[in-house]
Amino acid sequence: DRLVQRSIAGVRQVAEGVDRAGAGEGLLAQQFAQHRVLHRRRGRLNPRELDGVPVLGPDRSFVDAATILRLRELIVGGELKPGARIAEMSLVERLGVSRTPIRMALVRLQEEGLLEALPNGGFVVRDFSENDIHDAIEVRGTLEGLLARLAAERGAPSVVLAEARRCLDRVDALLTAPSLDDDAFSTYVALNSHFHSLLYELADSPTITRQLERAASLRFAAPSGLVLLLAQSTRARDMLVVAQDQHRQVLDAIEQGEGTRAEAIMREHSRLARRNLVEVLSAHPTEPLAGNMPAIRMIRRRR
Repeated sequence: DRLVQRSIAGVRQVAEGVDRAGAGEGLLAQQFAQHRVLHRRRGRLNPRELDGVPVLGPDRSFVDAATILRLRELIVGGELKPGARIAEMSLVERLGVSRTPIRMALVRLQEEGLLEALPNGGFVVRDFSENDIHDAIEVRGTLEGLLARLAAERGAPSVVLAEARRCLDRVDALLTAPSLDDDAFSTYVALNSHFHSLLYELADSPTITRQLERAASLRFAAPSGLVLLLAQSTRARDMLVVAQDQHRQVLDAIEQGEGTRAEAIMREHSRLARRNLVEVLSAHPTEPLAGNMPAIRMIRRRR
């Protein structure tokens, strides 16, 4: 089936783009996991998988979602720079899909704030102020707190709770080392993104999850958006230990049905990302950071 094979190829290209961009792997893994959760709930996800990639039925939304992810990666990975005008036909050739999913992806990324519509048609890549990023992190924390409260109040599925505990057990094992190398940080990014995706699944609210996905579409605002950049800090492991303790605390609050406590923990948890952003920008006030994370060029620095 050509549609299936193209979908699989698209997801693989997303994964390859993640490897190239480094710090973005947490965001894309999280968004792809959210996409799977939503389709599983809607009955669109075929239990059959090819090479570990889920195969959907005749619904085109998998192809559309893969196109959105791939185009988003071109932007946040720095290949499409702020101010660059988006040429629709060049994207058709570059991504190997028709104009329809390209157009849908452009509109979606405009809604997310990554693109700006031009008066005479077309789109350009936006840049962002530090306040824009701070606000996006704040919105993410508010929505994640809401999801945690709903999970606690509605009663979370035991199967998903068990999976979340296993995920945190793996993080605990990772953090037992006195220091972490690049591979360990990359593993943490993947596990952290998986835990946040499970948190969204615990709440069983596709509506809020969609809004949260938009808030976290900026790499810096995503749960794992700055982890790899912090790897050079002498306090990096300590910050991950604090974050992991908050993971444990929020999961406990959800299991105990303590909605207010769960919400407060997740809101505080998101503020770690805000602190991390301030530290990264302070430690690298100019261009050198862009070599590690090209999308940093999207941020307009304070003068």
